[in-house]
Amino acid sequence: MTRRLGSVLFLLVWVPVAALSEDRFFESNGVKIRYVVEGQGEPVLLIHGFSADLERNWVGPRLFSTLAKSYRTIAYDNRGHGKSEKPHDPMQYGKELVEDAVRLLDHLDVKRAHVVGYSMGAAIVTKLLIDHPDRLLSATLGGNAGKLEGADFTFYDQLADDLEAGKGATRLFMALRPPGEPPQPEEQLKAINTAFIAMNDQQALTAVIRGVRQWAVPEAPLMANKVPVLALIGSLDPLKREVDALSSRLAGMNTVVIEGANHMTAISRPEFATELLNFLEKHHTN
Repeated sequence: MTRRLGSVLFLLVWVPVAALSEDRFFESNGVKIRYVVEGQGEPVLLIHGFSADLERNWVGPRLFSTLAKSYRTIAYDNRGHGKSEKPHDPMQYGKELVEDAVRLLDHLDVKRAHVVGYSMGAAIVTKLLIDHPDRLLSATLGGNAGKLEGADFTFYDQLADDLEAGKGATRLFMALRPPGEPPQPEEQLKAINTAFIAMNDQQALTAVIRGVRQWAVPEAPLMANKVPVLALIGSLDPLKREVDALSSRLAGMNTVVIEGANHMTAISRPEFATELLNFLEKHHTN
């Protein structure tokens, strides 16, 4: 039980990590976005998950430092998260989160990059595959994949309503519970939700969730995809269903299942880093 609580808190609670290079900021269609860059070589752009930031998603699991040994590694805080600005207007999210990635590449004069997303970040990467395939050397979908047009977004509407009402994200934590595990005790869910509320701007996250419909992707261009795609997903991750649904429709997609890993633990497993590095090396262009 304690291990399960710890795995959920992993992406919620910041722990001290090695110092990064100095924070940088750029303006993306009027919103200030924080990013960091380290390393030399082909560019790798990292896009974190919902309610996380670049430290918790990439630095804590040591993926950022590992990648920076061989690549020009770029990570940023999505708008509404971390040290980036957090507008409350839903019009400032949706496709704007997708375009932020492209604008950051433009800002850094990067024509094409390997793009890696985790959880929400993977849905953003899937949308990038459709809208900006010319900017991607490869795409990695960690812990999730994009939804097809016509998919049911009822869960996201309910989550947004909870966030807007100041209730936090208990609904999300319950949905991410590994299959077959018993429900968490009420006091544990309350502790997780209290940490979530303390660390996030719920109105900004409400606006993020209101815009997720804009990331839905049509099937035809997925079938015509030419960009190499790697999916990395834990065998116990409920979002594996999203990856499975996309796998038969996205050309060039290879899926690696990390046995025994769930949504919160897969990214810190050594297999995640190993498979990602092997994939990037295979598709190295220089």
